[in-house]
Amino acid sequence: MSDSNTKSKIQSMREWVVDHKLRAVGSLWLSGIAGSIAYNWSQPGMKTSVRIIHARLHAQALTLAALAGAAVVEYYDHNSGAKSERYAKFLPPPPIDSSYSHKD
Repeated sequence: MSDSNTKSKIQSMREWVVDHKLRAVGSLWLSGIAGSIAYNWSQPGMKTSVRIIHARLHAQALTLAALAGAAVVEYYDHNSGAKSERYAKFLPPPPIDSSYSHKD
C-alpha cells in the first residue's frame, strides 16, 4: 500500500468522524461494552451483577475518552479554519456595498 493511499484512507476516516461525531462515539461505546462483557464473561468466579457493573464502567471510561477525542478534533478544526471552510459554501455572499467591519 502506498503512502498516498494510506493518507487518503486516514483522511477519509478522519472526515467521517468529524461529520458523524455522535455515531463515532456511540459505536465506540457499543463496541466497548460488548468487548467488556465478553471479557468479563470469560473470567470465572464473578457474579453476573459484578460483570455488568464492570462492563458499564469500562464503557463509560471509553465514552469519556471518545468525547475528549471529539473535542480535540473540534478544537483543531476550529483553529485551523477547516470548519469555517466547510460551512462557508452554505452562507450567502455579503452584499457588494457591504459596510461590515471585521474585528480581529
